[in-house]
Amino acid sequence: MIFKTKRLILRPWEEGDAECLYHFAKNPKIGPIAGWPPHKSVEDSLYIIKTVFAKKETYAITLDEIPIGCVGLLIHPDGNHYWGEGSAELGYWIAEKYWGRGLVVEASKTIIKHAFDDLDIKQIYASYRLENSQSKRVLEKLGFKYYTELENTNYLGERFREIAMIKEK
Repeated sequence: MIFKTKRLILRPWEEGDAECLYHFAKNPKIGPIAGWPPHKSVEDSLYIIKTVFAKKETYAITLDEIPIGCVGLLIHPDGNHYWGEGSAELGYWIAEKYWGRGLVVEASKTIIKHAFDDLDIKQIYASYRLENSQSKRVLEKLGFKYYTELENTNYLGERFREIAMIKEK
């Protein structure tokens, strides 16, 4: 599917996006705060496109035809094991150059509406690391409410705390 918002087009990732993805995802300010390592090569980014970003309901956030981020839903049972039947987990990131413009909120609103209207999702969960105030603010703007605090492990095996939030239909 392809979704159009006021400023964005949300579309499936394409193999040809690998170089652009690498350009943005190699930034150490992007991945680690979301729990994934910075990309190390275009080939690394291509692998992510073919695997992680190939899941249903995962979309490139594009601005002027350039993929600048990602938004998606992991639908039970693909999401976090804490969430149950009829639920999904919202995830997103955007290139640092585009922070503070409301683009993640705009993209996420579209995906949330799609989840509730078309996919029969009853509740959507999302989580953020305690130190990620930007992600917290995105979820607040989207109308998510506090659900619980979790302990998780990142790609390096380091433990961290995060806040899970919920939005119900």
